[in-house]
Amino acid sequence: MATLHVSASRVINAAPETVYGIIADYNDSHQRILPKPPFVSLHVVTGGVGAGTIIQFEMRVMGRTRRFQAVITEPEPGRVLVETDRDAGSVTTFTVDPHGNGSHVTIATEVAVRDGLFGTIERRLTTRFLQSTYEKELDQLARVAGNK
Repeated sequence: MATLHVSASRVINAAPETVYGIIADYNDSHQRILPKPPFVSLHVVTGGVGAGTIIQFEMRVMGRTRRFQAVITEPEPGRVLVETDRDAGSVTTFTVDPHGNGSHVTIATEVAVRDGLFGTIERRLTTRFLQSTYEKELDQLARVAGNK
């Protein structure tokens, strides 16, 4: 299997502490940045803010609703937050860096994809789906951060 890396970035007109706080707060703020669709729901299993949180969420993917469970870690608290899918092993990283008076935010995912012809198709569809989703999520993040 190969690894696919998909990411999207945006400058958000809000302080890094504010932006990171929104991303790390799965009880409230993070739920408000998820685009619906494709996200259907997000439920906090354990914790709720930052490292140690476990979330369960549903997404509508290719006409089917899929359930995921992820563990949250903070390799660099206040800057890097990571969601690791317990089943598929995909890893989504949120990175928040200072940028002028605002923040430069990147959402990036690494996911295993098949090799060969099916892998080529899977890579294209997954890239298109995730980039679109992340662009919408960054739009929502900008709106929520602007209202803080």
